[in-house]
Amino acid sequence: MLRIVLAEDSVLLRAGLVELLTLGGHQVTAAVGDAEELVRAVDADLPDLVLTDVRMPPGYGDEGLRAVLELRTRHPELPVVVLSQYVATAYAAQLLSGGDPGRGGLGYLLKDRVGEVAEFLDALRRVADGRTVIDPEVVRTLLTQRSAGSSAARALDRLTPREREVLALMAEGRNNQSIARELVVTEAAVVKHAGNIFTKLDLDPTDGNRRVLAVLAHLRADGG
Repeated sequence: MLRIVLAEDSVLLRAGLVELLTLGGHQVTAAVGDAEELVRAVDADLPDLVLTDVRMPPGYGDEGLRAVLELRTRHPELPVVVLSQYVATAYAAQLLSGGDPGRGGLGYLLKDRVGEVAEFLDALRRVADGRTVIDPEVVRTLLTQRSAGSSAARALDRLTPREREVLALMAEGRNNQSIARELVVTEAAVVKHAGNIFTKLDLDPTDGNRRVLAVLAHLRADGG
């Protein structure tokens, strides 16, 4: 069971999420409607996970995102899942670039994903376990809308089609076993492809957080 703080300004969606999370076996310790309430709720009783919308009152800009970035500076281990109405890769890049993404799980999901209940709840569990999870639709957008002049884009262009498939699944928070099952290959093959990805993206082989760094390279290749 996860103790979750939920922030969503839509009363109907907030109530629906509370019910969904409760039925999924989790406890919603606070369900709030704006970013300031979110910060207060987390500081008052640190949860296992924060689930928040990007756009929150009063300005309906990126208040939810800025709130969790602020919270992560004070609670670096805090797992966070941000929900977005649309594919906004700049938000995803900002979230993953904020603080140290390897210390606590991070997720960026589209609200449409909530309707796929089992997949949504599984994504929350993966983030709570410390993984990085990016919505598959965001990953697909990143694969097709890169900034061709950026150094990260040029690095990604060195990847083979199979390596790009592996990187996309890594960006969804998949482990080697899950990637192997999805691509119908052996885990040894996945390890080999991952090693090639790390080499081609010039990632330090001694860094224990290379998967997150690879995802960041993937995001930064996008124009935002």
